[in-house]
Amino acid sequence: MEVAEVFVSCKKEAHYSRELVLAQPALVRVLSGEMRIVAADRTFQFFAGDTILLQRNQLGRMSKLPLNGEPCVAISLLFRKERLQHYYSSNKITVQANLRREPIMFQEHPLLKSLFNSLTPYFELADKLPQDIAAFKVDEAIRVLRAIDPEVDGILGHFEEPGKLDLVDFMEHNYMFNLPLEKFGYLTGRSLTTFKKDFKTAFKITPGRWLTQKRLELAHYQIFENKRRPSEVYLDTGFEDLSHFSFAFKKHFGYNPTERG
Repeated sequence: MEVAEVFVSCKKEAHYSRELVLAQPALVRVLSGEMRIVAADRTFQFFAGDTILLQRNQLGRMSKLPLNGEPCVAISLLFRKERLQHYYSSNKITVQANLRREPIMFQEHPLLKSLFNSLTPYFELADKLPQDIAAFKVDEAIRVLRAIDPEVDGILGHFEEPGKLDLVDFMEHNYMFNLPLEKFGYLTGRSLTTFKKDFKTAFKITPGRWLTQKRLELAHYQIFENKRRPSEVYLDTGFEDLSHFSFAFKKHFGYNPTERG
């Protein structure tokens, strides 16, 4: 099923996503509520009126939260690789990669306001936005962003796959994100086979065992030092569900996560 390029989301209750690794950049406009992105080393919070460019292949968790009695409503535009490649090649634009890692928030601008105001009436349609109109709006969004900040070329027009990163540094900062090993390998610029081989060389242990130990140690700290409940911790520390987390915790430490000393 093809993912829409332009869509609106409305979350009336707190909605906590799993790990967020976008395959393409996305432009998001928050209309109400709060959108929160938790990265490895900091948390980003966005509110009504904020417009954010999310880069591809950046790792984090997204939450959409109601605020002041209003649901979290946001309009999102996804920039598909083939559409970006067509734009940059047809306009013969030379691109220098932008190595910024965090989401980019734009100051309010008449061009941004006009872009999103023009999209709002379409969401009264019963069906999704027609493909030709969506394509036109995404193209308009590219032009608007380039007019506001030419440095976005380094994000929108950069199509290379992730380069080989320092494996130890990346894993020490991102182990709490629940990703398959293939994705950890991809984000560090390695095939699965090379990732496992390099990991064993660096850590002297298999990735699965190391990830479980690190996540359990973090969970233990959050529960016993920061006084958080297991139900608040297990997702943040990379576990699939509470029962699996509780089983692994007791097996590793010898007591249940609810047994505070």
